[in-house]
Amino acid sequence: MKQKLFTQSQLQSICDALGHTNLGLTGSEIRHFLNICKIADLDPTNTKKFRLFNALAGWQNKNSSPIGINAFIRKSMKPELYIKDPERYDLMRLNLNKALLFSGLSLKANGELVTAKQVNTLSEAQRRATQLREILITREVHPDILSFCKEELVVDNYFHAVLEAVKSVSGKIRVKTGLTDDGNTLVDRSLSGDPPLLAINSFQTSTEKSEQKGFANLIRGVFSMFRNPTAHEPRATWEITKEDAIDLLSLLSLIHRKLDNSYMPRRN
Repeated sequence: MKQKLFTQSQLQSICDALGHTNLGLTGSEIRHFLNICKIADLDPTNTKKFRLFNALAGWQNKNSSPIGINAFIRKSMKPELYIKDPERYDLMRLNLNKALLFSGLSLKANGELVTAKQVNTLSEAQRRATQLREILITREVHPDILSFCKEELVVDNYFHAVLEAVKSVSGKIRVKTGLTDDGNTLVDRSLSGDPPLLAINSFQTSTEKSEQKGFANLIRGVFSMFRNPTAHEPRATWEITKEDAIDLLSLLSLIHRKLDNSYMPRRN
């Protein structure tokens, strides 16, 4: 089906996201991508979002087509451009998708612009977040996990809710130990050793020591799955479903409960 032209309000919200003061493109990036797409920079001295709106609206009005706007989004949001700052890409894409959904579009993690179920109200994302929260409450997950069921994290997919929950595990370990490390280094320094800096049981029997080792390996696996890829390269095509998010957040709930009951054993 032929794509409709962007309405003024739809295009304004897209430009608000792409030209966001803190999360958007820089002025030089806007100039660069407009040039690549052969779109006239009609108002280069204006603020970023208005400059971009005037340029993209001017192109669409002149050509009676949304193709130029789509091209600008694709060119400026190629994930390989953000290898050195993947978190910036994730935040920009999340913010942009809030606007794109009102146009029936979505930008996937691999930079592909695809059609999506169009939303007409801001409550759509809120409903997704509320539904996720209600299911997790039924499962009696840890209260710290419920704090990540926010509409701004699940408007696109559920990856960001899980990612932020994973980060909270690192934060809790650092608070309990005073360490400043991250990732597997943090796990090695806090949960390994004989005795470990942080123990989840009395660490006396072979069974308890095996449990401690398994718990450390569990967290290493979670960190490797979520923290390491985002620390070095943007995600390619990883879209987490609601069902996956529920299972993963339930697992993180278990980890939080174990950490809540952990202690720092006396060292000889």
